[in-house]
Amino acid sequence: MRTQINPYLIFNGNCREAMNFYKICFGGELILQTVGDSPMAAQWPVKAQNRILHASLVNGDINLLASDMGSDHLVMGNVISLSLGCSSKKEIESFFEKLSEGGKVTHPLHEFFDGIIGALTDKYGMNWVLKF
Repeated sequence: MRTQINPYLIFNGNCREAMNFYKICFGGELILQTVGDSPMAAQWPVKAQNRILHASLVNGDINLLASDMGSDHLVMGNVISLSLGCSSKKEIESFFEKLSEGGKVTHPLHEFFDGIIGALTDKYGMNWVLKF
């Protein structure tokens, strides 16, 4: 295993929906574990049993982690953007189109001194910067 940083997103009850959306965008294998399916199930109230305790979406070097847990103090903000380095013009165009569906494009894809770049906020409030 190599040392790396992976984004861990926190949602407010819509983790399953968001991670299925990201699976459509990126492909890969999605694993969702609910509170009710975990060894900790008896420690949580009935209303929490269907919440996502841990989710992972893996496709090659893409490793996106998420949860509904810890969302009691969730404040959506603009201090973090997920940076996605793409391997081709076709890939950046595909990811950008899919991620921006239902969201807001803040900087359309455009030629940059170092390639192609664009930014958006997806429909779940996550900020993305894509670059090729």
